[in-house]
Amino acid sequence: MTKITTDMLCRCTGQAKRRKEESQEQFLKRVTHLFCAEKGIQAIDNLDHCRSLRVLYLYDNLISRIEHLDSLASITHLYLQNNHITRMENLSSLNKLTKLYLSGNAITVVEGLDSARNLKELHIAHQRMPEGEKLLFEPRSLQAIAMSLEVLNVSGNGLDSIEELGCLTELNHFAATNNQLCHIKDLSKSLNRWSKLFKLDLLGNPICQHHKYRGKMITVCPYVFLMGKR
Repeated sequence: MTKITTDMLCRCTGQAKRRKEESQEQFLKRVTHLFCAEKGIQAIDNLDHCRSLRVLYLYDNLISRIEHLDSLASITHLYLQNNHITRMENLSSLNKLTKLYLSGNAITVVEGLDSARNLKELHIAHQRMPEGEKLLFEPRSLQAIAMSLEVLNVSGNGLDSIEELGCLTELNHFAATNNQLCHIKDLSKSLNRWSKLFKLDLLGNPICQHHKYRGKMITVCPYVFLMGKR
């Protein structure tokens, strides 16, 4: 088991360098970026000294829980993709969070975002779920990020409807490739509310096989760039 230690953190600071007179703890207090990806880490811990941390890279590890982030109130970017996380939790202290990367985990419900009112990007594609299940969305979390979220990637999550996402009226980029979306009428209910949307990616859905799919979608959202083959 690889643990996050003070020594490890001091080696994962990128271009930031420790001054001769600084202790490890003093150095970590002013570090803004930590690059802890691909380290075999199994648990988030020992980050209490990193009070100035803004960007934390923890992707491609073995992490099973989001935890011990209470002291990191300055974080704006959190990269946790490709781990073993099963639940979105313990995010309430991250009020300044603007980008959250959780793709490639085992999450079944988008939740725990009640305090994430500055969140601009949420990447939660390709969750490893039991066969036949689809990603669910907690209404309270959707309402919390409704006026801030601009980019949402929910690709590969078994979705057969996006109607409940209609409240995300600030979206400008929506990716939902390789789901089970079948009906343009269902999509249009949300698309008609997303007045700021300019990029849409629905490749790999049954809807893409419909006769004159692109023409119908252009009618629904004429100013949106529809990604994929013409």
